[in-house]
Amino acid sequence: MFSGCQSLKELNIFCLKTKIVTDIQSMFYRCSSLKELNLSNFNTDKIENMNNLFFGCSSLKELNLSNFDTNNVKNMSYMFSGCSSLEELDLSNFNTNNVIDMSFMFDGCSSLKNLNVSNFKTNFVMYMNGMFHGCRPLKELNLSNFNTDCVIDMSFMFDGCVSLKDLNVSHFNITKYSDKKDIFRCCTAKLKF
Repeated sequence: MFSGCQSLKELNIFCLKTKIVTDIQSMFYRCSSLKELNLSNFNTDKIENMNNLFFGCSSLKELNLSNFDTNNVKNMSYMFSGCSSLEELDLSNFNTNNVIDMSFMFDGCSSLKNLNVSNFKTNFVMYMNGMFHGCRPLKELNLSNFNTDCVIDMSFMFDGCVSLKDLNVSHFNITKYSDKKDIFRCCTAKLKF
């Protein structure tokens, strides 16, 4: 809908009705000049696809998605990829019970110092490749609720996470990966397997 609107600085979508919408992939793709976005009136009850939703929104400093109902979402890949100015992101209300794809979800969120994904349920997730790729300032990640039994690709999941101190992945099912270095490439955290 607004994909590629690189010069767009303001957007008032308060009256936009999304009650029966099922797919909002790439809706704000590469809206790189957008500094704020009010989505408090968004109805996401029926949304199944949020792939690339905020991809390349490199001027956004914060996003309030507390009203997002993500019960039906299956694809969150590249959702915040390239949001390099994003400093605050509250995902505490996110329900990820039905998500299959989280690949590169936070890729390139190079200003994000805190990220709470402790409520994420990942029982059906198959793709986590590059999920936290390039999240350089992140100091900690609580992945205690992560279930990786269905995951078939974890490559470069923590690549470039140079500020992580400790990372407990003892409950991760990574026995099927012959090259675990790909998962933790350029990640300086002390790993607990």
